[in-house]
Amino acid sequence: MASFDEEKIMEMLRQDEASKRRAFEEIVRTYSEPLYWQIRHMVYSHDDANDMLQNTFIKAWMNIDSFQGYSKISTWLFRIAINETLTFLNRQKSMQSITLDDPEANLEERLEGDPYFDGNETEAQLQAAIATLPEKQRMVFNLKYYNEMKYEEMSELLGTSVGALKASYHIAVKKIEEYFKNTD
Repeated sequence: MASFDEEKIMEMLRQDEASKRRAFEEIVRTYSEPLYWQIRHMVYSHDDANDMLQNTFIKAWMNIDSFQGYSKISTWLFRIAINETLTFLNRQKSMQSITLDDPEANLEERLEGDPYFDGNETEAQLQAAIATLPEKQRMVFNLKYYNEMKYEEMSELLGTSVGALKASYHIAVKKIEEYFKNTD
């Protein structure tokens, strides 16, 4: 697979409709999987993650003409995906279909019952530990741990200082370690 050429894609996005569509198809091909997993680590449901991924790409397509290229395409897409995820989580919280006060409630059953979750017991425990984190810490942990994103990229994406992100990640790791100590 050829590497993603950001400049070429940006140039194609400024051309005719057919070129714009080809460029967007390349964007979807390149970023579907990393965006899916970023969303999935926040919501734990394959179907919900797929819905939010689709919504992310719909919003991106609808706003592609206003994308100026001041940030990388990946940063822009992750920002849309994170906003979609937070909107979803807030809607779930207000509907009280999941209890965010006790994020572990039924998480293991939901993961084990999900045909798309193929993790082992340790992965299920890690997901349960991550679910105990506040949304911001969970997001920072997922971006750093799973996506191996640099703090500078996260800072641009989340609008938070690098120092605050490092602190959030450090605190999240400590909480996860504590979770594992308490479950042994």
